[in-house]
Amino acid sequence: MKLVVTGGAGFLGARLIGTLLSQGAAPGFPEFSSIVSADLAPCPVTDPRVRSVIGNIADKDFVESIVTPDVVAVYHLAAVVSGQAEADFDLGMAVNLDGTRTLLEACRRLPKPPRFVFASSLAVFGGKLPDLVPDDIAVMPQSSYGAQKAIGELLVNDFSRKGFVDGRVCRLPTIVVRPGKPNAAASSFASGIIREPLAGVESVCPVPAGTRLWISSPATVIANLIHAGSVEGARFEGHRTVNLPGLSVTVAEMLESLERVGGKEARARVGFREDDRVKNIVLSWPGDFDVSRGLSLGFRQDGDFDSVVRSHMGDHGL
Repeated sequence: MKLVVTGGAGFLGARLIGTLLSQGAAPGFPEFSSIVSADLAPCPVTDPRVRSVIGNIADKDFVESIVTPDVVAVYHLAAVVSGQAEADFDLGMAVNLDGTRTLLEACRRLPKPPRFVFASSLAVFGGKLPDLVPDDIAVMPQSSYGAQKAIGELLVNDFSRKGFVDGRVCRLPTIVVRPGKPNAAASSFASGIIREPLAGVESVCPVPAGTRLWISSPATVIANLIHAGSVEGARFEGHRTVNLPGLSVTVAEMLESLERVGGKEARARVGFREDDRVKNIVLSWPGDFDVSRGLSLGFRQDGDFDSVVRSHMGDHGL
C-alpha cells in the first residue's frame, strides 16, 4: 500500500514525508509501505521507500500514472502560491483548480475511497468577518488563489459526500518560520522578518506593524497534517473542512518576540516599507479563529510565539 504526496519536493511536502517515514503509521492512519512524491522536482528525502516522479498534476495522464489501485491516502499539497497565482491567473487555475479536480477524479476511480487530505488556506476568507472566525462561515476570497482554494474545498467536500474519497480539508495558518529563501507567496514576509534577521540579514516588512496574522510553526503544521489523516471521517460530521489551530499575533508582537529571543540587534535588522500588492492580499485574511472544533478533533496548537522563534533557532543552530 502506498501514499501519494503532491508537492513532495517542497518544504512542507518533504518534511511531511520525512516525518511519516520516521514515526510510522499513527493509530487510525492508513498502513503504507511506500510514498510517491509527485512534483516538478525530485523529493530531497533519500529513502528506499520514497519514489520521486516528476510531472504536472494538471496533466491527466501523469496523475493517473501515480494514483494506482494500491493508493490508500493522498496528501494534496501542490499549489501555485498566492502572489504567483494572482500575477498569473491561467497558471493558478491550471494547477490549483484543474489539478485538484484531476487528482480527485483519479481517486474516484480507485476500488476503495482513499483518505484525501487537502491543504487549503486562510486566503479563502475575505469581506466582513467576526472577531473569531468559525469553520463554517461563508467564504469570500479576495484573490484568485483564495478563490481556487475555496473551489477545491467544495470539491473535496462533495466528493466525500458522494463517497468517492474520504476527504478532510485543512486550512493552514501562515507557517512561520519557513527555512530557505523568500518565495512568491504574499505571506512570505512573515518568515522573512524572523529568519533573515536571525541570520544577520536585513529584512523589509511590507505590511503595517499592527497587521494581525494567524500563524503556526512548521512542526505543529506537520503534526496536524498527519493527524488529519488519522481522524475517522465520521468525526467531521459531514463538514470536512477545519481551520487548523494557530496563534493570533500582530507583526509588532512577532518583532517583540524576535527581540526577546534573538536580541536587539536582530530586531534592528527589520524595517518597514509597505507594498500595496502584498498588503491588499494579506489584510483580507482574518487574524483570529474559533478553533474549538479543531481542538476537539485532536489538532494541536503552538504555545506562544517566543517558542516558535526558539524552535527555529534550535533547528538551525542559531
